[in-house]
Amino acid sequence: MDWSLIISILLNCLYAGASAHDEDCPTLDDGDSLSQTQLLDRLTHGCRYDRLERPITYSETGQRLPVDVYMRAYIYFMQNLEAHDLQFKIYALLQMRYLDPRLNFRNVSPKRRQPILGEEHLRNSLWMPHIFLANERDSSILGLTEKDILTSISPDGTVIVSNRIKATLYCWLNLKKFPFDEQHCSTVLESWMYNTSELVLHWEQKRPITYDGALHLTEFVLQRSWSNETVINADLSDLRHGAFAGNYSSLSFTVHLTRVVGFYLMDYFLPSMLIVAISWVSFWLQADQAPPRITLGTSTLLTFITLASAQGKTLPKVSYIKVSEVWFLGCTIFIFGSMVEFAFVNTIWRRKKSVPVKKLNSKHILKSTLSPHLLRRRSHSRSKSFSGTALHKTADTGSLGGAGFNNYLTVNLPITTIKEGQVLDQQRTSRGVQKMEVNFVESAFGSMGSAQSTGAISAASSSQTLTNNNRTESAGHQEEIDLSGWTTLTPQEIAMWIDSRARFVFPLSFLVFNLFFWTFVYCI
Repeated sequence: MDWSLIISILLNCLYAGASAHDEDCPTLDDGDSLSQTQLLDRLTHGCRYDRLERPITYSETGQRLPVDVYMRAYIYFMQNLEAHDLQFKIYALLQMRYLDPRLNFRNVSPKRRQPILGEEHLRNSLWMPHIFLANERDSSILGLTEKDILTSISPDGTVIVSNRIKATLYCWLNLKKFPFDEQHCSTVLESWMYNTSELVLHWEQKRPITYDGALHLTEFVLQRSWSNETVINADLSDLRHGAFAGNYSSLSFTVHLTRVVGFYLMDYFLPSMLIVAISWVSFWLQADQAPPRITLGTSTLLTFITLASAQGKTLPKVSYIKVSEVWFLGCTIFIFGSMVEFAFVNTIWRRKKSVPVKKLNSKHILKSTLSPHLLRRRSHSRSKSFSGTALHKTADTGSLGGAGFNNYLTVNLPITTIKEGQVLDQQRTSRGVQKMEVNFVESAFGSMGSAQSTGAISAASSSQTLTNNNRTESAGHQEEIDLSGWTTLTPQEIAMWIDSRARFVFPLSFLVFNLFFWTFVYCI
């Protein structure tokens, strides 16, 4: 066997394979003479660069290090919060920076000191960290003919990618103090594929979040913003990372927004105050004027409900009570209270009987008005008790003693007509002329002789005693009634009195309600 022939054949095969390999992997020699496109094609050739594999770097101890990606955000425009959808929109420039040693061309092309710039095509040929918006509902890259993507590769292999995006982001709103609320809305960036052992996100050290100087919101004021770096622990119950468990790096920046209340003050709160004040005009109308007072009350109530429902349509239906709803309930109670007051005074106005009042103050007038029948019965029973006591004393004093002696007393008093100019003369003559005639009807038992004279004297004496006792009891009764201070008011007087008090009670109560409401809004 000719060994020399076999060795020569093997050498020829190895040389042919090496030549073919050199042709498939272009050389990087004389990189300064290459164009930018040629240099990029050779740097990203499949024999040297795998865009599916992340850049790999090692520490001094030989440990494999994660890729550090630095982020920066520039906010062009921010749209107002959409309360009914719990979302907001931003237009921003997101920029990320990382180091890829495989793209270092400083030694290959030492004379090329400017970065290589490109757009979407260059970005598609490189490895890119997959970063997504964790709280997005919709997002897209802006651009007309092409996507607004700018890619830059520095001589040391630093890659900077900038994207202009439009994103609709979810923001949970706390509307308990609406429309005096303050909201905090965040934009959250997370790594999609690589956990913290492979990729770590960082904010840039200098001005990570900047805003356009012409950025203005119509309904909110941007108070401040801050950024944060954290780690998200994903498990099998959290599938937003593709069902891969692990710790994922996350970045976020939060904006603090305060709602401008000028619109709500002019279009809701001030008109509602005026509507409530208009409902008080009915207190100056007479209680029996039902048509104008009913029309005024119902029109103000319906107008206020329409006003409140118009501003509530833009809000989500939450389970807790908002400050605007507290204001709505308070104003509704005051308007409804004016209608209830009219129904009350109108009912009193239509009563037929006067009402006895112990004292002319609010407590006794309202008590007598709310329970007139009970007070009337008490007054009647009190008068009846006075009369019964007087009659009982009279019967005891005028009874004629004697066993089996029944007497019937008849007292005839002359009726005297007093004319004008003769009052004094009539009083003088009445003392000598006025006499009482007493007739006794005796029973058949007993004698009629001396008993008649004795009965006449006793009857005269008892009659005089009866008259004196009646006068004494009547004077005592009148004195007790006068000391009690009872006064009678007509239903019309009571209705007018209640209306006059309502003119002050309702505005004063509404002022106290406003004091507590605005103190809670701005101080608590």
